Amino acid sequence: MPRFIRDNFLTFFLSIVFIACHSDNNKAQAHPNPAPTGFHDEPKKSPVAPLVYDTTEPQIKDIIGRLDDYYGTQSRAGFNGSVLVGYKGRVIYERYYGYANREQNMPLQSNSACQLASISKTFTGAAILYLYEKKYLDINAPVQNYIKDFPYQGVTLKMLLSHRSGVPDYTKWVPNYRRDSKTPINNEEMLEMMAKYKPALAFRPGSRFTYCNTNFAILARIIEIVSQMNYRAFMQKYIFEPLNMSNTFVYDPAKGLPITATISYKANWVREPDMFADGVYGDKGIYSTVEDMYRWDQSFYENKLLSNQTIEMAYGPCSFEKPGIKNYGLGWRMLCYPDGGKIIYHNGWWHGNNTSFYRFIKDNFTIVVLGNKHNNNIYHQAPAIFSIIKGATPAGGFDADE
Repeated sequence: MPRFIRDNFLTFFLSIVFIACHSDNNKAQAHPNPAPTGFHDEPKKSPVAPLVYDTTEPQIKDIIGRLDDYYGTQSRAGFNGSVLVGYKGRVIYERYYGYANREQNMPLQSNSACQLASISKTFTGAAILYLYEKKYLDINAPVQNYIKDFPYQGVTLKMLLSHRSGVPDYTKWVPNYRRDSKTPINNEEMLEMMAKYKPALAFRPGSRFTYCNTNFAILARIIEIVSQMNYRAFMQKYIFEPLNMSNTFVYDPAKGLPITATISYKANWVREPDMFADGVYGDKGIYSTVEDMYRWDQSFYENKLLSNQTIEMAYGPCSFEKPGIKNYGLGWRMLCYPDGGKIIYHNGWWHGNNTSFYRFIKDNFTIVVLGNKHNNNIYHQAPAIFSIIKGATPAGGFDADE
């Protein structure tokens, strides 16, 4: 090859390399830490292990006897539901009172999944924080970053998590625009209606706390958009299966309930029918058992889903407008006492289901009560259980908010 051709070829080749490298460097400088382009995380599965029971010590036997007496009274007064009490990683009390399906004479059992109602929010909140911890979303970003036609400016994901968004409750405004009150709608349909009709905000975003189901229905939709998975599938793959919650699922009105799930009853044993809001999930809609709920509870102590840093952020109070011990974190209600003590909890109510989930973090002490026949007394059972086990009730008492 002639020298001038060889030299020109070398010059041309080096120029191409320089341009390519220079172009790559510019791209790297423009996006030094690019965000993931798609959700591709693999869940960490926990080893299957049975719950550990502790019923042998004399003190525990005495507590069991007193709890049996208490729930004997509650059962005679109309309580129909499941109860589990855990202490320091061990189940010390588990009982089932009444029917999962009264018409078929099916008693409540350990696999009888109950509609958790608003306790479902603890799962939706944790799923959002999981995606946040993995850097798939930013809880401080506006909702419009994820839902393009969301009609309200200045609402962030964190405001949704802490009920400080001001968005109106869909259970109240949807009937104004939809004559059919019986056929269930889903989250996407609800958000399409919100974009179309733009119901007024209840208050300026971030200015105060007001509990609102719409917040967590929007978060469930964001989970779908970010993960590119249906909410039901995401929760099954990334939360229920890894934590061995084998009797937990998200309700799908189109498919109905499995035979083992509980029926929702009014106080007079009349079945609660489905209505438009039963197709919306994230704010409610998860069915579970007391045993699976204890696995959910214990997963936070073992960091199976979230790191300590993220968990502590979730447990941090977000509202300070009113004096008192009541507050709300990121998907959790809480009672914050002057001595620094804190109770993390969530109650629920939907149709005939009254549910209660109390977590005394310092002692690894948990109370789960799931009722499928309307009974407001369920919200007062945790203080009674606490008193039987601890001999006293925390100063300021407990909270019965849904």
